[in-house]
Amino acid sequence: MPKVLAVADEVVERLWTDRVRELGVDLVVAAGDLPFDYLEFLSGALDRPCVFVPGNHDVDLGGYTNVRGLWTRAGLPARWPGPAGGVNADGRVVDVAGLRIAGLGGSIRYRDGPNQWTERQQARRLRRVLRLARWRRLRDGRGVDVLLTHSPPLGCGDEDDPPHRGFACLHEGVRVLRPPLLLHGHVHPHGTPRSDRELGGTRVVNVVGYRVLDLDLGGGEAGRAP
Repeated sequence: MPKVLAVADEVVERLWTDRVRELGVDLVVAAGDLPFDYLEFLSGALDRPCVFVPGNHDVDLGGYTNVRGLWTRAGLPARWPGPAGGVNADGRVVDVAGLRIAGLGGSIRYRDGPNQWTERQQARRLRRVLRLARWRRLRDGRGVDVLLTHSPPLGCGDEDDPPHRGFACLHEGVRVLRPPLLLHGHVHPHGTPRSDRELGGTRVVNVVGYRVLDLDLGGGEAGRAP
């Protein structure tokens, strides 16, 4: 039963101290728009891996390749701007800490900037993730445990204003992947707790700030803490 610290969008000062070790989690999961040195601290202080997707306020992490510890971009040596040691799950399916996580970062395009996508672009990126998940399932019979996104699905925890509108294609992602849990950020609660939602049997959780989640891989989510 992995225990996960899920974070997004808002730095929680009390977590940026040694007190974070008291949480005793197995994995840090980040849904975007957080300082990368914050994620590095959480991962280092807890001595646990960090899986993340970028948000619309994060830098462009596309095009980087790591071969035997050497980062390159466009075939040239480069310094990766992401969090040291972090696993970028954007557009990928990764296995970490006993969980299979499919990731899709970014927000709906509302201005120029990285990690913003039209609905059509995000749907195309999602199709690649679905192909990867299908291949993994054919190989070992395991499905996706967590769908990690920056933005929520359209009409399921999003807002009416253009920057915070969710992606309609995520409904298809949930239908095909059937993950027990979808974790997202992007929509700030501004002090008002956001209730979890259900989408086709998947629990949709806004993790802006932070959430601590106990995951029962045999039967879905076992417990939640604000």
